[in-house]
Amino acid sequence: MINKFKRQFKQDGEVYLRIKARPNSMRTEIKDILADETIKIDVAAPPVKGRANAELVKFLAKEFGVDKNGVKIISGAEERVKLIKINI
Repeated sequence: MINKFKRQFKQDGEVYLRIKARPNSMRTEIKDILADETIKIDVAAPPVKGRANAELVKFLAKEFGVDKNGVKIISGAEERVKLIKINI
């Protein structure tokens, strides 16, 4: 579902993603890509003390095959819609 973004990452060495997170879900998984290319992701962690953000970073690091330090929340850390940068 996010293969387009993975190809861009492999080509450029970095990619910016707009994520709409849904915390408190049963498991962490990609649910949909909206018309504006926002990626909806269910997150299996509560939005308390950064747990949902940590789970989201861990999930995206695994999806893109990078270390967790390669995934940065640029904006929206305390909101559902976030801008995330992934680089090597």
